[in-house]
Amino acid sequence: MKTKIILAGGTGFLGNALANFFTAKDIEVVILTRTPKQRSDAIREVRWDGISHGDWLKELEGARASINLAGISVNCRYHERNRQRMLESRLNSTRVLGEAIGRCAHPPPVWLNSSTATIYKHTFGPAWDEAGAIGGCAEAKDIFSVHVATEWERVFNEANTPRTRKVALRSAMVLGHGRNSVLPNLLRLGRLGLGGSLAGGHQFVSWIHEEDFCRAVEWIIDHEDLDGAVNLAAPNTVTNGEFMAMIRRVCRAPFGLPASRWMLEMGAFFLRTETELLIKSRRVVPGKLMANGFIFRHPLLLPAMEQLAA
Repeated sequence: MKTKIILAGGTGFLGNALANFFTAKDIEVVILTRTPKQRSDAIREVRWDGISHGDWLKELEGARASINLAGISVNCRYHERNRQRMLESRLNSTRVLGEAIGRCAHPPPVWLNSSTATIYKHTFGPAWDEAGAIGGCAEAKDIFSVHVATEWERVFNEANTPRTRKVALRSAMVLGHGRNSVLPNLLRLGRLGLGGSLAGGHQFVSWIHEEDFCRAVEWIIDHEDLDGAVNLAAPNTVTNGEFMAMIRRVCRAPFGLPASRWMLEMGAFFLRTETELLIKSRRVVPGKLMANGFIFRHPLLLPAMEQLAA
């Protein structure tokens, strides 16, 4: 009988990356989604609404791991309705999945739940590992996002799953080419000559290559001593100025127009997104992964980008 992994809310960029990664290792993947479609023998989609119990509960029985990726995209305007949807989609899916795992006769031995590296304080100082300071500030416009992250982890930690190890995945920006990945849009800006530094370019950018993201998830599943919060980020952060310079280099763009903070505010309004995604200084390192012997295949940004853009 094949090993089975459950991906809740797994139809987006990261869900598809993980599904392809695990099925290549002859592991069955079951994706829990609101709109299931026929995929393949190795990947099945099962209906769930992220709120209530249903037939999907039986898929958890005997599974090797449950991975929750559910939550609407943060790439939107943070008006009241979207704030409510962002918060509820994360809290409700985490709560109902915890209830389901707690009811299993043979629950998954490990549950990985999405979180975010945004939970750490905006900083231009030393990088944060998992013991880093948590909190939002007005300068980074991240107070709401940090609130979402802390509530998300609170519901996760409070779930009563005594036979299941729990890991909160504090993920940095994942670089890849799948649907909803940020990299194709950045490369497009670079080719259009818009790949200059943003808001001064001094803020730090934490990132991880999609292959290392998938490998790190597998590593966490296989290493029973890893629990609690785990940072999923490459060990080498860069400034926004350095990041955009590498975008230009990969695109072979001779120049890139910089954008000041007021320009970003105007652009974010018309693009229906928020400047926080660009101006917050996220300097995060993978303390637990490195301490437990995980070796990154893509530790440096330029080679990682060149590999993805090839």
